[in-house]
Amino acid sequence: MTSDAASRLRAAIDRARAPSSDYDLNPDTVLPEGRKLRPAGVLVAVLPQGEEARLFLTKRSSALKHHPGQIAFPGGKQDPGDADITAAALREAHEEIGLAPGNVEVLGLMPAHETVTGFHVTPVIALVKEPFDPVAEVGEVEEVFDVPLDHVLTPSNFSVQSRRWRGSRRHYFTVPFGPYYIWGATARILRSLADALEDQ
Repeated sequence: MTSDAASRLRAAIDRARAPSSDYDLNPDTVLPEGRKLRPAGVLVAVLPQGEEARLFLTKRSSALKHHPGQIAFPGGKQDPGDADITAAALREAHEEIGLAPGNVEVLGLMPAHETVTGFHVTPVIALVKEPFDPVAEVGEVEEVFDVPLDHVLTPSNFSVQSRRWRGSRRHYFTVPFGPYYIWGATARILRSLADALEDQ
């Protein structure tokens, strides 16, 4: 993705896309009736830099209850004090990686993603206006890093893998980069964005 990152991301957001879930590659999964999902927002924060755009991701602390040690977008559940899901994503990004809300231009939202841990996650697509020095939130984030946006938005870089989970085999997307194994909900959200871009 070149310096037209903003226009391409806006075009992708404008394209109607169905919601995604951790169950997309597992059609035989039977979900419990009446399940209640908790709203959450994640910030898909992109820094355009000349001919290259970079995407910020985190490695979650191994001590966390949900998704310990996994690669994730900065973000989290919506709190009562948050005006909306975008505010939740911006607040969490500020807390988790030190990205000030004033340094962010929100482009729009992608359809929500349902996780196996019961969250209804809305990806908030945004540009980072100026370079900043990420600061990992102690106890929550083990590492903050960035990857080339082109890499994680190229469908051919994705693969489908599987592992045993709760007594059955679960399939999921992966899009590894260097030492970072990007999989699960993060990879599925990126694949949705990649598919939208590929259709342009």
